[in-house]
Amino acid sequence: MKVLFWVIGKTNEKYLNAGIEIYAKRLGHYLPFEMEVLPDVRQAKHLSADQLKQKEGEYLLNRLKTDDLLILLDENGKQFGSVDFAAYLDRQLQMPYRRLIFQVGGAFGFSDAVYQRANAKLALSKMTFSHQMVRLFFLEQLYRAMTILRNEPYHNS
Repeated sequence: MKVLFWVIGKTNEKYLNAGIEIYAKRLGHYLPFEMEVLPDVRQAKHLSADQLKQKEGEYLLNRLKTDDLLILLDENGKQFGSVDFAAYLDRQLQMPYRRLIFQVGGAFGFSDAVYQRANAKLALSKMTFSHQMVRLFFLEQLYRAMTILRNEPYHNS
């Protein structure tokens, strides 16, 4: 199964981009992995939060296929420790989907239609992180999960 990590908008901070590139490259050693930056909605500053979520949602839903497993990174999602997340990831990778997509929403979250289409929601923490930092944190956890599944020495229990 191919693993995709979709995010909305570019990351402006060089230090975050450097970290994101490191973990994205490392993940390629474990599974077919691709991070894709979805474009920001045009004229977003002229839209309300609901209108922006709606536009982002339409774009996202149009990119999905019926055999995609969609997991939203959402503050109200299920939380895991690293070892439990590795086990969860392993179960998802065994599912009969063609693509496993982890999606970070825009600044205001997801539209109702995206929540309805999602197969699951995952929270990294009860704390709130910027959408740019979440990218680095999640990729590191995804990499950590793969090393746990392979019994490699990256994670210390």
